[in-house]
Parts: sequence; structure tokens; C-alpha cells
Amino acid sequence: MVEVFSGRTLLNKEGVVIDPEDALRNKVVGLYFSAGWCPPCRDFTPILCDFYTDLVEENDAPAQFEIVFVSSDKSTEDMIEYYHDMHGDWLALPWHDQYKHDLKKKYNITAVPKLVIVKENGEVITDKGRKQIRDKGLSCFRNWLEVAEIFQNFKD
Repeated sequence: MVEVFSGRTLLNKEGVVIDPEDALRNKVVGLYFSAGWCPPCRDFTPILCDFYTDLVEENDAPAQFEIVFVSSDKSTEDMIEYYHDMHGDWLALPWHDQYKHDLKKKYNITAVPKLVIVKENGEVITDKGRKQIRDKGLSCFRNWLEVAEIFQNFKD
């Protein structure tokens, strides 16, 4: 995943620039293609927030997992409002970064919401992250870890 965002910057919710090299190293990454104008996105985002909070923020040992929000909003202001109001404390590709179009093409994104789970090198683990979270909850993360070949003492 580090390679996918090489030379790019990501943002956290406070607007601080984050180096993807540090933030995504040795992690399973969820690329969350979403938009505030999209009702199914607004429906799934709170579920994703709970999933992320349970894995990363409320575990004794935070899971090796990060989400990068890739916005399909119509403006920076729309993206920021949606990101701040509904999203978890994960990262985002800046709205003005045209690399989002390359990511959509690379990962075959034709509609939102879409949660693509990838290895550190950007290789797809599943493009059905949304369905797996809805159907299996936290247990799907163990499968992602195994496929990603990242060692962690994760208990679900």
C-alpha cells in the first residue's frame, strides 16, 4: 500500500498532512470510495466507523488496519463536511488530488460506496469489504490478515 501512495500525501481529520510510508506500513488497508451525496454511503459509513473503532481504537493492541477515504464528493467543502460529520479517525486522500481517478481506474470503481481491502503492496485482498463487514463483522479481519500475510496477535 505504501507503494500505491508513494510520493503522495494523505490527511487526517484535523487536516494534518500524513506520510503514507509511516501510516500504512505493515497494515491491511481499506480504500473507501464514498461520497456524502450518496445515500448508501451515508448508510454504510457509520457501520464502517464502528468496525474501525472496534479494531483500531478499542483493542488493547490496535489492529494492523487503516482506512483511506477516496472522495467522490463534488467539492472540497462537501468532502470535508462528510469526512468530519460521519467518518472515523482514518485518513483521506485530499479532494484536489487527481490521483483519485487513477485509483478508481486501478481498482475498477464504477459506483460508490466501495470498500476495497488491499495488501501493503496494493494487491487486492477483496473488493467486497462492505459486504464482508455487513455479513461477518470483525471476523472478516482475520481472513484479511491471513491473506495479507501480516503477523499479529489479533483476537476477534
